[in-house]
Amino acid sequence: MDRAQKEKVVEELGQIFESSGVVVVARYEGLTVAEMQVLRGAMRVAGGAVRVAKNRLAKIALEGKPCESIGSLLTGMTVLAYSEDPVAAAKVVQDFTKDNKKLVVLGGAMGATALDPAGVEAVSKMPSREELIASVVACIGAPASGLAGAIGAPASNIAGILSSIEDRAAA
Repeated sequence: MDRAQKEKVVEELGQIFESSGVVVVARYEGLTVAEMQVLRGAMRVAGGAVRVAKNRLAKIALEGKPCESIGSLLTGMTVLAYSEDPVAAAKVVQDFTKDNKKLVVLGGAMGATALDPAGVEAVSKMPSREELIASVVACIGAPASGLAGAIGAPASNIAGILSSIEDRAAA
């Protein structure tokens, strides 16, 4: 890898560290190519990505970034899992580690907040952005549907009363 390629990698990693909601660092020693492809596929479905990079280049890219604290985790065979959604990458990595013990979570960062392995697990249990939006919409919509039902109910009662009065008058 020549100097220009290294500079490009450092720039790409810098953008990842800058724009990601969460970055998870894990050791992947012993994972097969097929297992890594499964992890990449699951991460892609969740809206995230997995990146293997030289630790030295990743440390250079981390300089001056909010998540600079994860630099100490970058030793040995490490992989970076990241996503814009602050929960997605952590969820996918935790789900993957349940079935595959070769991937070991070392920690991560959520913005400027450093996460230890327990912190990554706690983040993975939080609801995702879509789940939060759905619950907010449900909370907003529930009173409106209740109000519509309350407004509509007396009208149907009145219609029922009028039809029974009409039936009596006809009889």
